[in-house]
Formats: sequence, structure tokens, C-alpha cells
Amino acid sequence: MKRDRSGGIITVVHGSTIIKGFLSVLVMMVLLFSIIGVMTSLRPEYRLSSESVNAMTDQISGKMLYSLLANENHYFFSALPEGKSSPKITQQVLKLSANISLDDPRSLLGRELPGFSIFDSEILVAGEGTNYTNMPYESSPPNDVLNEEREAATQNLGGIVEPTKEPVQTPAMTTDGKKVVYIYNSHNRESFLPYLKGVTNPNLAYHSQINITKLGSKLLQDLESKGIGSSLEKTDIQANLNKKGLSYTKSYQESRSIAVSAMETNRDLDYLIDIHRDSKRKNNTTITINGKQYAKIAFVIGSNNPNPEKNIELATKLHHAIEKKYPGLSRGVLKQGGKGQNGVYNQDLSANAMLIEVGGVDNTFEEMYLTIDAFANVFSEFYWDAKEVSVPVTEKK
Repeated sequence: MKRDRSGGIITVVHGSTIIKGFLSVLVMMVLLFSIIGVMTSLRPEYRLSSESVNAMTDQISGKMLYSLLANENHYFFSALPEGKSSPKITQQVLKLSANISLDDPRSLLGRELPGFSIFDSEILVAGEGTNYTNMPYESSPPNDVLNEEREAATQNLGGIVEPTKEPVQTPAMTTDGKKVVYIYNSHNRESFLPYLKGVTNPNLAYHSQINITKLGSKLLQDLESKGIGSSLEKTDIQANLNKKGLSYTKSYQESRSIAVSAMETNRDLDYLIDIHRDSKRKNNTTITINGKQYAKIAFVIGSNNPNPEKNIELATKLHHAIEKKYPGLSRGVLKQGGKGQNGVYNQDLSANAMLIEVGGVDNTFEEMYLTIDAFANVFSEFYWDAKEVSVPVTEKK
């Protein structure tokens, strides 16, 4: 920049300066997009995230957003279901600012009471009688209980009917020898108080032989009898943890590697079913249907699964199907996870992966087998209906 003879200002711009400026902007853009590309391609657990921002946005429900739109365009109010009012803005503001929900008393106590965070779950679809006071939960057993040499003596084994291997009759439809369902137990030594002599504490209900794996055998039998080829994982997950010196909290990590191996070995696997039992007592886990006692069932969704939508959709469909045929049997679809818990439950491996809680520590195998029968009936109908829809019209002819 310089002055001419008349006193005016002349600005001189060199071509090299323009080129340098252009190249600087170009390099910065390439660097920016490269960083964004790397960050978005990382696995979810390695990405930068803000727990507080995530928690805040999680409080904004679709109903609230819809209500805000309706305040601007009142036509949207006419689309609300009859008898359903729009959420109150004051309650939503309180929920966002103080993270307190007037509909959920846990929000007032959860951050004040030590250990209360393990009950920080969410009801996605409530079954009959399900609320935040009786949601399923699993307590970690003391380490010495998981040692085979110190497990309790058994009792009342005479009434246990072992599942048979062969189907009673040839099913009308089959998967032609393909094993499409994988059944396993991440907590394979979960047991039941009626069969453990002298044990009354639910936290001590664990056994290496009389345990939840019997329900897996029963489900295998039921599905095979309906033509749905299935495989049952018999690996002793807890024994593996003991050998490796890993804690009980690593159960899903151990079962994950085994499930991945099974999926790689058998490409036909379509559904993954992890069977558990609840730590709740019998009044919360039992229902009488047509004069028979059934162990209630619940579908658990991992809240830390980055893409749970399909898992939720599957669990919700099965819940409604069970409720239609066996009213009151399903406790609903519940989301669990958070700090100190796995929160994925291997459900990121497949959109058709599910975790079911069958009964609780006080239930008998007779009650739980009835529930497995009911679940198998509903699941098989769902499975064959889905297959029927997926078959092209030309093939049906």
C-alpha cells in the first residue's frame, strides 16, 4: 500500500499472496474434513462425547417436540390421540434444568442415595403392573459364591422334568436343517432358591448345575419342535471368567466373544437370545393364567447400544404378541444400562439380538417351562409370519 502524487492510496496485491491465502484455506478445509471423517468413523465407545449434553437431549421427547410445533401451528393439536393432552412446558423445563421428573420419583433420590443409580432404567413399553418400583434388576453375587467348591447343596430336584431332545411330531414347516436361532446364557449359573438347600438370600442364588441353562435347553426343544432350527451354547461362561481371573461384570464380554465365534461359524444365525432370570421376588415375577402359575417374562434393551431401534422394535412386537395370547405374562420392554453396567448386552451384534428375563429367584422350573412354551409359541408364529412376508410372490406360486 502506498500513496500516489495526488494524495490517494494505492493498494498493491501480489499474486503470490492470493495463491498463499487460497492454499491456506484449502489446507485448513482438507484438515478439518479429515478430522471430522476420523471422528465419525471411530467406534462409538472411542468417540468424543459429552455425557451431560447427551443426558439433557435425552430428556427431550418426541412428544415435547411435537407439542412445540403445535404451539406454532395449532393444526397439529388435532392429530393428538383422543384424550391425550400435550406435555406441559413447565414440567419439561424442570426436567431439562434440574433433571427432575414429577412422574418419576427416582429423579429426586437417584443422585443423593449411594448405589441408587443401578435402578436408573427406563420403561419403554409397560406390561401389566410394571412400574419403576418393580423393574427387573440383577445383583452381582459375592466372589466366593461363584466358586464351585463352595456352592450350596441342592433340593427338590425330583420335580424337574428334563427337556427331551427329539420333537414330538414332525412340524409342518422347517428351516431345512439351518440353525437360525442361537440360545445362550451370559450369566449361566443364575439359579433359584427353591432348589438351593438353606439359601434364602437372592444374592446367593447361583449354582454350577441347577441353573438358568435348563431354560435354554427347554427353548431349544420347543423351537425345534416348531421347525425352527436352533443351537444351544453350552460354554460355562462363569468357569471361563474364573480361569481368566475376570470379575462377574465381564460376563457379557466373555459371552460376546463366544457369540461372535458362533456367528462367524454359522452364517445362517439370525436371532440371538440371551436368557436370564430376575433377582426380584415371586410376587413380582409370577402370574396365574387359566389356573396355572407362569413365571413372568421381560425384554431388556441395552441403553448403551448405539443403534437399538431394531432391537426395541423386535422386543415390542413380541411383547404385544405375548400379551394378546397370554395377558399379563410380559412385564414389558425395559431399557437398562448406565454407569457400572454393561448397557449393550451384545445387542449391537444383531438387530435380532434380545435379552429376556424369565421369572425370578423364587420361581420353579415348572413355572418357567410354561413361560418358555408360551414364548416359543409366540416367537415361532412371529418367525414364520416374517418368513412368509419375505418370500417373493413368484416363489409362493
